[in-house]
Amino acid sequence: MAESESRYQKPLPAISSLNQPYWDALKRRELRMQKCDECARIWYPPSPLCPGCWSRKFTWTRLSGRGRINSWVVFHQAYFRSYERDIPYNVVEVELDEGPRILANLVGLANSEIHAGMAVEIIFDDVTDAITLAKFKPHAV
Repeated sequence: MAESESRYQKPLPAISSLNQPYWDALKRRELRMQKCDECARIWYPPSPLCPGCWSRKFTWTRLSGRGRINSWVVFHQAYFRSYERDIPYNVVEVELDEGPRILANLVGLANSEIHAGMAVEIIFDDVTDAITLAKFKPHAV
């Protein structure tokens, strides 16, 4: 285990052959999701077939990283000991401009300022040498 991985105490994602391209893209400062070569639907989380037409033909496509807050929750209890210092912390559901929805943290403003429809953009948080997480910040439109 690398030294930075031993310092990061929060749960890390389980990386598999199916989602590896997503995590590799985040490391390169890109947001990529699967786009169906048949019906053009973009989806997340990764799956071996299109949830729209069931095609197995897809391309990992670069997205803008912009979207709007659809929903959110503010946690006032730590379910993992490693989150105790973050209380209260938020988890937002961002509807990306391209359609898919993704869960992440929103940074750069007080939890009380979060509202539905808020424009946001991706930022990249290198939590270990191997893992970069997608987070979002407010985006001035």
